[in-house]
Amino acid sequence: MKKRILAGFALIGAMALAATGCASGAGGGTASGGGGGKVITVGFAQTGSESGWRSANTESMKDAFSAKNGFKLIFNAADNKPENQIAAVRSFINQGVDAIVIAPVVTTGWDDVLKEAKDAGIPVVLEDRTIDGSSDLYKAWIGDDFKKEGETAGAWAATNLGSKATNMVVLEGTTGSAPAIDRATGFDDAIKGTQIKTLDSQTGNFTRADGKTVMEGFLQKYGKTINLLFAQNDDMGLGALDAIKAAGLTPGKDIQIITIDATHDGLQAAANGEFNYVVECNPLLGPTVADTVKAILAGKDVPKAQTATDASFTPEQAKAALPDRKY
Repeated sequence: MKKRILAGFALIGAMALAATGCASGAGGGTASGGGGGKVITVGFAQTGSESGWRSANTESMKDAFSAKNGFKLIFNAADNKPENQIAAVRSFINQGVDAIVIAPVVTTGWDDVLKEAKDAGIPVVLEDRTIDGSSDLYKAWIGDDFKKEGETAGAWAATNLGSKATNMVVLEGTTGSAPAIDRATGFDDAIKGTQIKTLDSQTGNFTRADGKTVMEGFLQKYGKTINLLFAQNDDMGLGALDAIKAAGLTPGKDIQIITIDATHDGLQAAANGEFNYVVECNPLLGPTVADTVKAILAGKDVPKAQTATDASFTPEQAKAALPDRKY
């Protein structure tokens, strides 16, 4: 089983980016140097700083879009508010940046501002998350396969718990976000036909604090009838641990827990036996995004979608992966 972040991208291959000195994918490599050309100004509209995954993603982007790599980065974190993010993109347009990178808070509401960017001749690259708008409004998307992550998590639940009556609660991510929608779809598809029953499903906004609060509510309402928790990211699962322990229950035993992200803290919880299964979502996307921006501005063709490869971890595999974990 994979023991560390798998950094390659499935669709990069022998693409034209190689001519620009493309890095080796999303897993901790460095973007190609700036050379003697002009400095490239990029506006990056991040969702916020809601989780350990997001912090690692932001650092990867800042490292890749550094001055030594030929960039000037204008960074904005939207505090998970779509209106803030759209305002940031409009500000980038007004500043006349060379390119815009967006990790969309939600999938909807992007058509108008992306048309403004297109009319201004500014290419847009989506990072991490996707949108529901026309694909003509952006040049490329680089991220993880959220639906597949949900399917992987659900397949483990189906194999290990699906043959017996199992009561599950779900901590959802930010309402309307691509990972929350796609992970739910993938998980639900994987557990169809099993004896896993969903008692309740509510948003924990991808944060530890909300994960704890919502789990407290689940425990007050359903008590010891809960057998399984599916948390759509590690941070919500980590918050839920506090609520489960406070209720006098043992996480990983009384309530089995599946999470997605595989941050260092999430893998540590698995290694401790508190999480039963963790699916990876690779945050180290910066080098590939930076090289894609350079290729677009150089007039090269780039893949419309580039997907990172994600691993998954049992407690034993988490123990083995921790010493080399980069985030």
